[in-house]
Amino acid sequence: LRKMFAQDKPLAVCVSIAFEQSYSGVDGDSASSTEMYALLSSLSGVPIKQGIAVTGSVNQNGEVQAIGGVNHKIEGFFACCKAKGLTGTQGVIIPKANVPDLMLKAEVVEAVREGRFNIWSVASIEEGIGLLTGKKAGTRKKDGSYPNGSIYALADKRLKELAEGLAKFGKQEDKQEKA
Repeated sequence: LRKMFAQDKPLAVCVSIAFEQSYSGVDGDSASSTEMYALLSSLSGVPIKQGIAVTGSVNQNGEVQAIGGVNHKIEGFFACCKAKGLTGTQGVIIPKANVPDLMLKAEVVEAVREGRFNIWSVASIEEGIGLLTGKKAGTRKKDGSYPNGSIYALADKRLKELAEGLAKFGKQEDKQEKA
């Protein structure tokens, strides 16, 4: 967030997300890209499509990195979707680096081939947030702004509002202390 949005203002938020439960022997940061998408959705006010599962770690540059257990994760979500009824809009976003690791059950491969289920691979948060919201992330312009209506423009606007609110609050506290 700091790299994308704190170049022209202080980052007036402190974000912490914790998952207190462990469901299997697979641990690590494979949900970190999901956390970033949730933050961007919250800041921008743009909802995330609920029929898409996400896995992938993210580094400080917004690059989505490989994770373990990719086949199990895809097949697990596929089973959930199949039980509810495949719509053709459901699927899983995985790191592009995991594509060579795919060894999926024939049933999943067939559903993807027939367009009843999807597997998208991404290399960056920008690609993933676009798939999840249907809106482009936005590329920073020379003047430091983002294209109007983009996820990053909307998030940047909200972060500016938060920074301005914090500054205003600080000034009010200073006045009260001097009084």
